[in-house]
Amino acid sequence: MQPSNRGKRDRPWLFRTYAGHSSAAASNALYRNNLAKGQTGLSVAFDLPTQTGYDPDHPLAAGEVGRVGVPVSHLGDMRQLFEGIALARMNTSMTINATAPWLLALYAALADETGQTRAELRGTTQNDIVKEYLSRGTYILPPEASLRLTADVAAWTAVEMPQWNPCNVCSYHLQEAGATPAQEIAYALATAIAILDEVRRRPATTAEAFPAMVGRMSFFVNAGIRFVEEMCKLRAFGELWDAICLERYGIEDPRLRRFRYGVQVNSLGLTEQQPENNIARILLEMLAVTLSKRARARAVQLPAWNEALGLPTPWDQQWSLRLQQILAHETDLLEHEDLFDGSPVIAARVAALQEEAESELREVEAEGGAITAIEYMKSRLVASNAERVARIESGEQTVIGVNAFTDSEDGPLSEGTTGICEVDPEAERQAIANLAAWRSMRDDRAVERTLDQLSRDARSGTNIMPASVAAAKAGATTGEWAAALGAVFGAYRAPTGISQVPAYRSPDTDAIRAEVEALGARLGQAVTFLVGKPGLDGHSNGAEQVAVRARDCGMRVVYEGIRFAPGEIVARAKEEGAHLVGISVLSGTHLPLAQAVVEELRKEGLDHVPVVAGGIIPPEDAVALTTMGVARVYTPKDFEINRIMSDLVGLIADSMIPDSDSEAVRTN
Repeated sequence: MQPSNRGKRDRPWLFRTYAGHSSAAASNALYRNNLAKGQTGLSVAFDLPTQTGYDPDHPLAAGEVGRVGVPVSHLGDMRQLFEGIALARMNTSMTINATAPWLLALYAALADETGQTRAELRGTTQNDIVKEYLSRGTYILPPEASLRLTADVAAWTAVEMPQWNPCNVCSYHLQEAGATPAQEIAYALATAIAILDEVRRRPATTAEAFPAMVGRMSFFVNAGIRFVEEMCKLRAFGELWDAICLERYGIEDPRLRRFRYGVQVNSLGLTEQQPENNIARILLEMLAVTLSKRARARAVQLPAWNEALGLPTPWDQQWSLRLQQILAHETDLLEHEDLFDGSPVIAARVAALQEEAESELREVEAEGGAITAIEYMKSRLVASNAERVARIESGEQTVIGVNAFTDSEDGPLSEGTTGICEVDPEAERQAIANLAAWRSMRDDRAVERTLDQLSRDARSGTNIMPASVAAAKAGATTGEWAAALGAVFGAYRAPTGISQVPAYRSPDTDAIRAEVEALGARLGQAVTFLVGKPGLDGHSNGAEQVAVRARDCGMRVVYEGIRFAPGEIVARAKEEGAHLVGISVLSGTHLPLAQAVVEELRKEGLDHVPVVAGGIIPPEDAVALTTMGVARVYTPKDFEINRIMSDLVGLIADSMIPDSDSEAVRTN
């Protein structure tokens, strides 16, 4: 018999689920329920108004409150969110970014009033603002100001909360936006370098304190379905980070050079078709970040199998948690040393990825670093995603249930969407009422004084964290905090990246281009397609790919990025003489936003301009959209973009020219 290794098991990673919705009270109940099921850390999802610096009663927050996360406007909400949960014994991850200093200030204020010392607090603020300009879209301030605030958090936590990870450099969303493994590594490392360089140049950062600050940097990565390559990516990531810490920053203690990362496995690859297949995808992707001991994640959160359909229920989240627990507790994975050390195959792939990533990193540095290279990196990501979409569309890249093995039996998981969690519209009304009650009970003069101090500190270069904590304790709100900083630093709109993407040509696109040219000749002007992102949803991948392909098919495309009010989209459509308006919404607010766009078009006398909508849209909502006047609805299952383009050309022809002529255009 072989000797047993059962007594030598490694400690498992932190088990997390990314969760939060409706209200602080509802989210608190969800967290306590998940912790009772064996979850060992919290990963807090905040709603889009909270992430983008709006209170629930702001016009842009309409329809978004509590939908994709928990709304937190003030200290009272934070109290409710963590009621019955001891902060000092919890490891809390907060996905927050632009408003990270504010949410961390609320968290610290709550610890102070509950008698828990800040030095005890453990957790992470994602706080990687660069990737917000590149992929996720929840930025508020210009890049330079955002970098400064990230450094403020790092410097403040180094003294006040030394066990806290002040910045979670997040390559996860880069892969969601189409990044190759090398791009994911390079752009994340470039961001980490920008942050550490900013922290190191500050007079208050001493040579003695800086190594520990480097050691608190952490990463949040993605793991896709090519799990061998993904595992190699993480080994390469760790080795390159070690080299940067040693060679660029002179960190001699190997513990402070450790590549500390958490992970959520890929959501981009989850399919609406045959969604039960997503369980296999999630499990295989988890292996990429757990099999190799030397590159094993320190925290893992898994999406639910049905996230391509809508918001998962607690039962769905439980299933994802059980996947982690089975791997960690039932298998022998944690009883062995690294399974891949010495493998020539793994070593060769790691070396190749390092070489590719270093080359890409040099390109970013040649542009001046991560902050000045945002437009370059954005265009590279859009181009990479366009190549990925084209591979799936052509069949070169197989996706089971989508472009191969599409025959499907009905089953209990795939019948309808009755298992999707629906956010009660009453949650938004209640949040607005609670906000009004909070404001009525606070000392407005005290709030004003703290916000004035925040503005002064922002202008003078003083660290904004002490003033933020004071504002939190006085009763200031998320929207007030963000507005104070916005008045100092100004607004910003990130580049779309689509203008620099190489043209995609195929026999299909050439045929559609001929249709577009014929239609333009009939109209006497260029066929104009306005692509809009209404509301606060910043996930722009789909909109970008549609805009790029429409351009390649000969249309004049107007696409200016994210976060426009419906009225702004319609005004731009009128100004540009658009023949078609497309809106993309992935946050679940497609019904009210589409209704608003249709009504605004009608007010402007543009009700003859057809509207198409795309996003994660359940079938019953697609029917509702059609009823309100939306001409076409597209969801993730509509992966054949050329087919969509042909459909749009016919739609414009039918709406803009007489019936007999429109048929001639489409058969030309």
